[in-house]
Amino acid sequence: MNSIADHAQSTGATGQKPSSIWRAPRLSMRFWPVFLRNLLVWRKLAIPSLVGNIAEPLMWLVAFGYGMGALVGQVQVDGTAVPYILFLASGSICMSAMQAASFEALYSAFSRMHVQKTWDGIMNAPVGLDDIVLAEMLWAAFKSLFTVTAILGVMLALQISHSPKLLVAWPILLGVGITFSCMALVFNALAKGYDFFTYYFTLFLTPMMFLSGVFFPLEQLPPVVRVVADWLPLSNAVALVRPLFMDQWPTDVLRHALVLVVYTVVSFWVALALTRKRFRL
Repeated sequence: MNSIADHAQSTGATGQKPSSIWRAPRLSMRFWPVFLRNLLVWRKLAIPSLVGNIAEPLMWLVAFGYGMGALVGQVQVDGTAVPYILFLASGSICMSAMQAASFEALYSAFSRMHVQKTWDGIMNAPVGLDDIVLAEMLWAAFKSLFTVTAILGVMLALQISHSPKLLVAWPILLGVGITFSCMALVFNALAKGYDFFTYYFTLFLTPMMFLSGVFFPLEQLPPVVRVVADWLPLSNAVALVRPLFMDQWPTDVLRHALVLVVYTVVSFWVALALTRKRFRL
């Protein structure tokens, strides 16, 4: 009897086969209450969360920017000499958006999905899994934007950059958060436990930090490695943001933006398909 019931549930009342997990996203405004739910929960821990998210990037900035910056002096960026701390700040702000979005879309989202079973409770209401995944992606991007806004405030206070073009960097960094939250949700759907995320950080995010022009110019890389680095999402994010710190407009904007869009769309689609498979929807 159980097998018959399971089959009936999987095929639906009409006897048709279940839809493909790769079907187009079915999104609606019902994601908004899920987003607000995460916001209301987070408000209780906003200050500790903010301190935890900005402490590490600021330590990188102070230790390398002022310490190593005193040794390096200036760095050549497209023929322009800039102080190393400005070079590092413009790259580390993108790295901070990447890390904040990834952490939220991995550890926090996994807790709500697998440990706390929050997603199961939400789906008892008229809210679909697609809307939940969309809400988690946007929430992780919002958390990253909140973090980088605080870091930008510190950078302005330290007078690292005075460029009014930093206002343009703000929406770009939101897009960076969206890209990396989509990528992280892919691994969230595959994870069996928190330890699984160590592979993602160690084998993917950490190498990308050192291959994306955050700490040194991409021109220093071997030609073969440079070819790979040019197509990494963090490299393209840095290429869009760094000129704004230098009070310049980025070049080849369409290419860099298109790379980030492709990573975002493909990653969200894959994350949604794998999450549907996990929930057998």
